[in-house]
Amino acid sequence: MMLGSAAHRTAAQSGVTRSPLLPGARPAVVRPCRASPVARSSLNSVDGEEWHKLSVEDIDSWAQNGPSTPLLDTVNFPVHMKNFNMQQLQQLCKELRSDIVHTVSRTGGHLSSSLGVVELTVAMHYVFNCPEDKFIWDVGHQAYGHKILTGRRKKMHTIRQTGGLSGFTKREESEYDAFGAGHSSTSISAGLGMAVGRDFKNKNNHVVSVIGDGAITGGMAYEAMNHAGFLDKNMIVILNDNQQVSLPTQYNEKNQAPVGALSGALSRLQASKPLRELREVAKGVTKQLPSEMQTMTAKIDEYARGMISGSQSSLFEELGLYYIGPVDGHNIEDLVSILEEVKSTETVGPVLIHVMTEKGRGYVPAEVAQDRMHGVVKFDPKTGQQFPGPSGKTMSYTNYFADSLTAEAARDNRIVAVHAAMAGGTGMSRFDKRFPDRVFDVGIAEQHAVTFAAGLACEGLIPFAVIYSSFLQRAYDQVVHDVSLQKLPVRFAMDRAGLVGADGATHVGAFDVTFMASLPHMVTMAPSNEAELINMIATAVAIDDRPSCLRYPRGSGIGVDLAAEGISKDLKGNPLEIGKGVVRREGKDVCLLAYGSAVNEALAAADILASGGVSATVIDARFCKPLDTKLIRSAAKNHAAMISIEEGAIGGVASHVMQFLCLEGLLDGGLKFRPMTMPDTWIEHGSYSDQLAMAGLTAAQIATQAMVTLGKMESKTIMNARR
Repeated sequence: MMLGSAAHRTAAQSGVTRSPLLPGARPAVVRPCRASPVARSSLNSVDGEEWHKLSVEDIDSWAQNGPSTPLLDTVNFPVHMKNFNMQQLQQLCKELRSDIVHTVSRTGGHLSSSLGVVELTVAMHYVFNCPEDKFIWDVGHQAYGHKILTGRRKKMHTIRQTGGLSGFTKREESEYDAFGAGHSSTSISAGLGMAVGRDFKNKNNHVVSVIGDGAITGGMAYEAMNHAGFLDKNMIVILNDNQQVSLPTQYNEKNQAPVGALSGALSRLQASKPLRELREVAKGVTKQLPSEMQTMTAKIDEYARGMISGSQSSLFEELGLYYIGPVDGHNIEDLVSILEEVKSTETVGPVLIHVMTEKGRGYVPAEVAQDRMHGVVKFDPKTGQQFPGPSGKTMSYTNYFADSLTAEAARDNRIVAVHAAMAGGTGMSRFDKRFPDRVFDVGIAEQHAVTFAAGLACEGLIPFAVIYSSFLQRAYDQVVHDVSLQKLPVRFAMDRAGLVGADGATHVGAFDVTFMASLPHMVTMAPSNEAELINMIATAVAIDDRPSCLRYPRGSGIGVDLAAEGISKDLKGNPLEIGKGVVRREGKDVCLLAYGSAVNEALAAADILASGGVSATVIDARFCKPLDTKLIRSAAKNHAAMISIEEGAIGGVASHVMQFLCLEGLLDGGLKFRPMTMPDTWIEHGSYSDQLAMAGLTAAQIATQAMVTLGKMESKTIMNARR
């Protein structure tokens, strides 16, 4: 069993091997498979056990020119690192880590996820031949190192900015990005599809899906593993286990025993080519035996595997994946060895490699931060201290929501909150400090979150399912079948509604009004400011006979005097009359009917129009469903034109308003109606102001549309305004 590993080491000591190339691949590159004993000895002594750490002295030396990266400077594409020895690979890891910290300190973005997979990223590109071999990252925010090594280093300073690199993997951006991933738990499904497609085309490239321990909590990952085990296609799944999900609610105290030499040795044993090929031969022979013998031999194999791998393998093995691990994800030598063995073994079926990593690895401020510096704004690389954004007197809408829900919960012990591994992003970490027993983190499992909330509602509790707008898309069937159909009073709080700036198209909250307001019984609300948000939370609490939802944007409140709005100091709001809109500004020429955050742009547009002699009424719809039909009917009869404005996709408020106007015959006369929605295209990452202009929803663009509708401008002016 050990002969293969011994032979592999001997080959590394005596010479080099040539990686087999796939059709159409670049010229072959000679490289060592393993470091020799002498090389390994010197390798282990480099900077002791702290070789990967970025010291204060390292960071001080960066000055204005950034870190010194002599090896990384030679790597424009993965092919350029194929001749590196182990010491050079280790040095490359440190330089790559330095480059990530330096870049993100200046741009902001996702930091610790990419730092945690530096060694894994280097090992994968060293062993495999990407892009011929397919890498699928789950999710894409751990792929900064991958981007740097695949020809995009010079553009990293543009990441998440208008016209710059995406913060996630993106097929349009590079041939090295096999699959786009901004949402989690998709990599195994996509990888399996690619493996099947490869076999249909009689190709022999490798498919590698890298999935985090948070992403693997999503049910889709298990559906994919179950199917992969059934199809028995060759693919590699790497489980990146850093004991944290995206934004952890329970911070790991590192009580787990460290992954040491014994685990590394056992993993190499499991990965050994002779062992895996012997099992394949045994499986073939066993299939020819009577069923009783097949069962007995399967049990023997299971017990033998358990002696090697321990309990971690059982679930994955039951799903049909060959388990290898746990592996030290920061030991570049072991990673290369195991990946080489798995790559070269001629077996059939999926393999799962369980890699243990540390989020934020090598950068001390990230290692010690409670959230591991998962998502950051610009920061001081010496201290990790993040620079504050523009000073303001208001909190984020997320925090207003969390504190107001906390105030409601203080008055009603039936109120509970449910979120899907997003305690920090949704503000539920604030709620958790006051009511830790009344908040439920279900993991990255939005489908379960919705039906779990439905069960809570069945028992008379008041559940709030607090989920990003774009993430709720993943649970739509549960919203339809388990909530709406049964008329259960689940309250959906949809954060990040509308345009989301740097997170871009993967996280845009464009579709929630369309898919929620189309459901029977669903009360659909959107606040125009923080006071309205607080009152809508109180409204949702009061709605106990049907489901309801409210959407609110990323960003901060506009500075409303909350006390003047009757809101208490602890942010307890007052229920609104359901289906009742409000006139924010009186006018006579044109009615601007706005929903949610678009109300503020409509008010600014009214000022622009006033300067041009046009009087505009601004209506804050508040509710898409039920509509304030009395208010809309009055506005339609008393204005020559009506324009609806919403930061959402086609099919939202405008569709409901037009449906009402048509059925009432209010469009049969002289009323001109124009909808302003987000365009039927994806708006990529960038600043919010840039995105709003791309969507054609700025105050100036609204005013232009009003003038054109009233016949005071030519229609081509609208097109110019959108440019």
